[in-house]
Amino acid sequence: MFEDLQAKATKILCTEYGISDCSVAWERPAQPEFGDLATPVSMQLAKTLKKNPKVIAGVLAEQLAKDSSVEKAEVAGPGYVNVWLKPEALLGELKHTREACTAKVTRKEAPVIVEYSSPNIAKPLGIHHILTTVIGQVIANLYMHEGYNVKTVNHIGDWGTQFGKLYVAWKQWGNGDLDKKTVDELLALYVQFHDEEEKNPGLEVEARNAFRQLEEGNDDIRAFWKTVVDISMREIHALYERLHVHLAYEHGESMYENAMQPIVEEGKKKKIFSLGKEGAFIADLEQENLPPAIVIKGDGGTIYLTRDLATVRFRIDEWQPQASLYVVGQEQQLHFQQLFAIVKKLGWQLPHLEHVSFGRMHFADGKMSTRKGKILKLEDVLDEATERAADLIKSRGDSIQSDDPQALAEMMGVGAVVYGIISQNRKMDILFDWDKALSFEGNSAPYLQYTHARARSILRKAEVKNEVPFPKDADSFSNVERSLVGGLLRFPEVILEARASHMPHVLATYLYQLCQNFNAFYNSEPILQSPEPQKSLRIALTALTATVLKSGAELLTLRVPDRM
Repeated sequence: MFEDLQAKATKILCTEYGISDCSVAWERPAQPEFGDLATPVSMQLAKTLKKNPKVIAGVLAEQLAKDSSVEKAEVAGPGYVNVWLKPEALLGELKHTREACTAKVTRKEAPVIVEYSSPNIAKPLGIHHILTTVIGQVIANLYMHEGYNVKTVNHIGDWGTQFGKLYVAWKQWGNGDLDKKTVDELLALYVQFHDEEEKNPGLEVEARNAFRQLEEGNDDIRAFWKTVVDISMREIHALYERLHVHLAYEHGESMYENAMQPIVEEGKKKKIFSLGKEGAFIADLEQENLPPAIVIKGDGGTIYLTRDLATVRFRIDEWQPQASLYVVGQEQQLHFQQLFAIVKKLGWQLPHLEHVSFGRMHFADGKMSTRKGKILKLEDVLDEATERAADLIKSRGDSIQSDDPQALAEMMGVGAVVYGIISQNRKMDILFDWDKALSFEGNSAPYLQYTHARARSILRKAEVKNEVPFPKDADSFSNVERSLVGGLLRFPEVILEARASHMPHVLATYLYQLCQNFNAFYNSEPILQSPEPQKSLRIALTALTATVLKSGAELLTLRVPDRM
């Protein structure tokens, strides 16, 4: 219907002013008093037509007002045309919102690769890992929801000199059964290595030799390495479950150990890699206004960039993707600029390559910094969030109802941490505030969860299910009803915007605004006690709001309770 109105506006202007074409862009005003739709097209055409934009707007408004779907059309400001649609027309458009709550069927097309999380083995996930992990998962969710063929990839740091160091540390100071150790115990050994290395520099040489033997296939070191990887992934997967994160492919850097040398030889042959200082091979990127990039170290060892080159090659050969997205912190910007420049110089047939970056995370109370050898563990932060949520539930007494308070505390606590991150613009530094994250009044997960539970409570009392048809005889809206309908209508376009921009906070902001619209509606209009057809209309609006909140929350990796 909106498309029909756009076509009609274009026809009116072309006919009235004898122009061959014009683009009529409709906006959704934030306030209901400015209508359901507005267009600035009159101001855009004024210079070309050499006419007062208000005159053009007046002609357009007069003609649009005759449309059967239009309640009224008015000129506003310097030349806007504001349009109010009839209730039945608006309610008819809500079918698109209902459809947008269900994921589209996956299309048979070249995939979009989304790489995120990418933890290092033998180290616990720190709080900073939550940024790549949840931002990446939300972006993947948005693509999958829109029917894209998505490959979610965990590029695991399971290779490098650090494994040589850990092996030496285990041989020197380890005891007991390795497979019964925790990641914290492995990290303690790693820290001990560095402490001892300050007194005995020869340990560094041992570590490099051990890693070289690992690369050469030494059975003992390979077995040690595999056990360490298994220990780490068990703990990582437990945290992924809490965060509702699921990666289909887990590819360690080790997977590419045999794929790197052919690429290095290709680069040498094409004169892209040349001999640098101390026997290292580098890629000269002066023409790309980038510093030279080391591809092979002087001792012949590979580095992260070498493995990333092999990763790009593997994904092209294996999946022929249309796009490959790397959800990694902005501090790696130079690395990806160099990587993308090198693969372009190699002449490969490339997909769209994009570094989806994000800022650093800080705590409002300044508790992010830690002592040497320590990191602020993600598990500890999630546990603290759950404990804080449990205390909050107890403090509110009977005002919060739940059959399982501990499960609700986990849902609220983990949700508070996740939402506290994804509700902010990823391109900026993320400031996390405990009080704000667990607030029932502000832009937070508990506010979203409580609003959903409120809507579900009304539906239980009305004894209706999620799918509720809108009445055909609704002939008027109050301002809060019109605002709620307008908010619901925006859901499909918000999903598209959040996905196309790779900006999860766009969806989070929308859900917050929808919660505000619904709560204003709830507080000012009787729902179950109102006469027909208002009662059926308001129940249907409540049901669709609950569905949108749940669908949107799950795209953001959150869960919403039916009771709270």
